[in-house]
Amino acid sequence: MMINLAFPYKFDSTGRTAQTDAATHVRDMIELILFTSPGERVNRPTFGSGTAQLVFEPNSEVLAAAQQQAIQFGLQQWLPDLIQVQSVVVVAEDSTLSVTVKYLLLATNQSQSEEFLYGGQPQ
Repeated sequence: MMINLAFPYKFDSTGRTAQTDAATHVRDMIELILFTSPGERVNRPTFGSGTAQLVFEPNSEVLAAAQQQAIQFGLQQWLPDLIQVQSVVVVAEDSTLSVTVKYLLLATNQSQSEEFLYGGQPQ
């Protein structure tokens, strides 16, 4: 039996560690890979893609294409048993970074599309 912990870590109404469904757990794991910089995790120096750093870089098609490759590689490296990446689109506009990941959730054989935003103005 696999336990899918909720992210961010929290407790449920019974005082136990909160859990979530498999699809939400996978989405949370993708988000962790996107916004964790390599070298940030102890004992996992290659974990992450460094996407959050793009907010501070000048916009360019070359940079976006390189980051798309880094994201796709990171997802395939860390989640090969859970998803099959179909596409990754990175758009950097002003101080906001948008990453859209389309993937096949292997457990259910369903296509998913998730958009992740970083930076920008608080709402």
